[in-house]
Amino acid sequence: MNLRFEPSAGLRGELRAPPDKSISHRAALLGAMASEPVRVDNYLKAADTKATLEAVRALGALVEVHLKGIVVRGTGLREAREPDRAIDVQNAGTLLRLLPGWLAGQQGRSFTLDGDDSIRRRPVDRVMEPLALMGAHLTARDQRFAPLRVDGGPLRGITYELPMPSAQVKSCVLFAGLLAEGATRVLEPIPSRDHTERMLLRAGVPVERDDAGVTVRRADELMLDDIVVPGDLSSAAFLVAAGVLVGGSRLVIQDVGVNWTRTGFLRIVERMGGIVVGDLEERPAGLVGEEPVSDLDVAAGALQATVVEPPEVPLAIDELPLVALLGCFAEGETVVRGAQELRLKESDRIATVVEGLRDLGADIEATEDGFAVRGTGGLRGGVIDAGGDHRLAMMGAVAGLASSEGVEVLGMDAAKVSYPRFLEDLEQLVGA
Repeated sequence: MNLRFEPSAGLRGELRAPPDKSISHRAALLGAMASEPVRVDNYLKAADTKATLEAVRALGALVEVHLKGIVVRGTGLREAREPDRAIDVQNAGTLLRLLPGWLAGQQGRSFTLDGDDSIRRRPVDRVMEPLALMGAHLTARDQRFAPLRVDGGPLRGITYELPMPSAQVKSCVLFAGLLAEGATRVLEPIPSRDHTERMLLRAGVPVERDDAGVTVRRADELMLDDIVVPGDLSSAAFLVAAGVLVGGSRLVIQDVGVNWTRTGFLRIVERMGGIVVGDLEERPAGLVGEEPVSDLDVAAGALQATVVEPPEVPLAIDELPLVALLGCFAEGETVVRGAQELRLKESDRIATVVEGLRDLGADIEATEDGFAVRGTGGLRGGVIDAGGDHRLAMMGAVAGLASSEGVEVLGMDAAKVSYPRFLEDLEQLVGA
């Protein structure tokens, strides 16, 4: 589906962000591992998270879908069923990288994970390496790509230092640690999002966290209380960017998750001169189980360029394309460093963002680990191809609203992967 987005006057209104995709994935997976039914309210009903529900069903969990969310009746931590065919993760990279950690400890059973053409281009060797060190047996195409076969067996705890920050790899290793003998410790060079640790703590797992990393030990069972999924900051970020870029805007985004490991983008926006008011979580002294929520009050502002350094990247990894977009409208040169992780997303997001924005009139260039944008006061407009990447599609839509001539987005339907109501919500704000 191709859509054109014309320049807009100020955006106005209030709306709720869609449910958080990362937390929805984790809630369904941990619900499948739990010994008692788990109710998850406000579960995201999008393509990626529906793939997770189908995956846990294939593994023996029962899933009831209700108007307000889902109920997962799990198999227990060690009783996942061996399916009679490959588990189709579709285009869900989070599912592809988290699920092997649980499956690796299912002794005597084998599992194969596969997906669409896009997922087959996304590497899984970064989870294969630590799992192999724990004693797991995994094979993949070219030892790097799906289909990925996992042969369950006994695991041993290890200390593993992440080569680069990754909440997905960390979560995979922690899941395996629940089934391993001894302690499993993951060392992080820079903190990444901590939804898995918080949820494990709520499930009764003794999780230890310090400045260097996080440790879990073998668990007998998981007992998880009901979960309410907060609004997704990574999705709300597109509305924040639109509100900041389109002059005369004033909007309120309600019930957004503001976990400190996710609010890097908001702090970058504030530093650049955008107006975003909310009760953002500060880094707690220790690990907490609850997810903080706040409304965000957004207004347009004159933007100044900034430099995003490597320690900030994991806290804003999904929103960095929007930093590039903001940089087009800012005074000075905006630079992002240490973001090589972007090359491993649904697309090579460094290459596609740079190419896409350049086609719209941006003065931007790629670097090995990020990009540099020289602000020109705005964007002309034109055509951008989403290439199946949901975040690139939504970035193109926002660019169109803020451009001088409008933007046509090729493949706009990719937005449904994470934000099914994006077009309706954007239309509500534009028409208010």
